[in-house]
Amino acid sequence: MAKFEPKTVYVTYIASTPEKVWQALTSSEFTRRYFWDRDIELEPKRGGAFALKLPDGRVNVRGKVIEWDPPRLLKITWKVEWPEEFCKLPECLVSYEVAQAGNAVRLTMTESHSWNVPEAILSGGRAGWPAILCSLKSLLETGNPLSIAMEPPRDMIEAIKRLQI
Repeated sequence: MAKFEPKTVYVTYIASTPEKVWQALTSSEFTRRYFWDRDIELEPKRGGAFALKLPDGRVNVRGKVIEWDPPRLLKITWKVEWPEEFCKLPECLVSYEVAQAGNAVRLTMTESHSWNVPEAILSGGRAGWPAILCSLKSLLETGNPLSIAMEPPRDMIEAIKRLQI
């Protein structure tokens, strides 16, 4: 496997339990509510398949489970298949670390890459991950996800179109 370097790290604290946070990360019952209607499909084992599917059944992201240690650590490869122009991007590695922090849970999401990613491309994840994980936090703490309208940054789309990979 390629060597991956962390490029984006996001930490949030959630008034919940590690088990509930884990369930929210790995169950479509939850992802549909906080991750823009995406269904997660995940084989719960190292080497298992991973996919995020759009409401119409198309695959948005596909990958493999690299580490599976419930409810503490999930590492998955992340290859975007839709939108089409994102298919040029090499896969990255997304890690979720779940840890007890007093009466709360510390959730650390790390996005790591095996190539020198332009800042314009990283800007999409740096805008999207906080929105996704804050919505997860809201869902677990209040029962309601956030309603956040998001689009990839224009500079990101242009940088992807110019990629020569």
